[in-house]
Amino acid sequence: MNSKLKISINNNFDGMKRRPALVALVLLIFFVISFLTNILGALNPSIKSSFNLELSSLGFMTMAFFSAYALMSIPAGILVERWKEKKTMIFAFTLAGSGSVAFVLFPDFSTFLFSLFLIGAGMAILQVAINPLLRTSGGEEHFAFYSVLGQLCFGLAGFMGPYFFSFLMDPTEIQSPFGAIRILLYSWAPHQMPWASLYVVFAIITLIIITVLTCIRFPKTVLNSEERISDLKDIVWIIKAPRTIGFFVGIFCYVGFEQGVSFWLSQFLEKYHGIDPNTNGAETVGNFWGCLTLGCLLGLALLKVMDSKVVLVLFSLLAGLSLVLALLGPAPVALMAFPAVGFFASVMWSIIVSLALNSVRTHHGALTGILCTGIAGGAIAPLLIGALSEVLSLRTAMFLNFCLLSYIMSVGFWARPLVGNKLYKRRQTV
Repeated sequence: MNSKLKISINNNFDGMKRRPALVALVLLIFFVISFLTNILGALNPSIKSSFNLELSSLGFMTMAFFSAYALMSIPAGILVERWKEKKTMIFAFTLAGSGSVAFVLFPDFSTFLFSLFLIGAGMAILQVAINPLLRTSGGEEHFAFYSVLGQLCFGLAGFMGPYFFSFLMDPTEIQSPFGAIRILLYSWAPHQMPWASLYVVFAIITLIIITVLTCIRFPKTVLNSEERISDLKDIVWIIKAPRTIGFFVGIFCYVGFEQGVSFWLSQFLEKYHGIDPNTNGAETVGNFWGCLTLGCLLGLALLKVMDSKVVLVLFSLLAGLSLVLALLGPAPVALMAFPAVGFFASVMWSIIVSLALNSVRTHHGALTGILCTGIAGGAIAPLLIGALSEVLSLRTAMFLNFCLLSYIMSVGFWARPLVGNKLYKRRQTV
């Protein structure tokens, strides 16, 4: 070994003991992506207060963040093919870390939006880079299992992030064993913006992971047909294929619905029920993502006994009912109903993507790139809700989510996959 800091992982995986460490690193990156991505809903009221913003201006936060996903999804695949995973991932974390540091140094709203764009671009690149690495390091035969495990790590971080934010913002925690850490983070944050200490944490996390990535030698990864970005001709062919636009709109509506609820729920609870956004409001955002993770487990079980299209329609109806209760019910009901929306939204992404990929025989890489650009829905929907809230009210504006949910449910009626999900069949005794 040339250096004590180097971890040698040979191309043929002769050193089997090294493989779990690399899988663990990928799962950690899933966690970090979610931690940096899904915290915006909890930060929403604090940002509004610090920069004295209107509700419509808050929508530009998701526009800055998720527009980066739309712009970088396909170029990220090209970077992975040219630079391979290690350099691409270091570049992605460098972008995210630079965005965090820029805002801490220059704490104004325009810099904050630029920071969100850089972080979003880094997370988009990581999403593309880590899946081929997970397949190679964990073995193709275990790829599905590790993918689900990655989604669980993603959901766990979405659950824990707002609770960590609540800890940072709770003044009673100063006397806790971690109070010194909290005070230190406050000292690095911009003046009178204690919530910005979270971006100091982001910068530290990215620096640590860049250091770890630098010290690890990655295995040689060969992209399969579903991970390889096709040329422009193939992409045009897929766009012209029947149903492609329909599935793209489905992904657009799902991410729009997910962010349209999670981004505004803390603001909603403060406005209509007087709930502190830095504690109970932030914790409800965490519960939304926690329930989304739990919903994945139920969804996995149901997909073994029910057609995926039926599951999609059923969960869409239940998500709609939960949202009605959240928007129109009293505070105790809203505190339970908003997380219930996350629970029933849990299977929507996976089912729509699987129906889309199972509806074409070839060019899955091109189709995946097109579908990922639909993540831009997370930029548009919260922005529209913020704009409508200025004209109507936030409660009325959040009913826009039902339009998105209606389209998601419609996918369960018109999708015609070439291959359906495999159902469990009881073995009959002869």
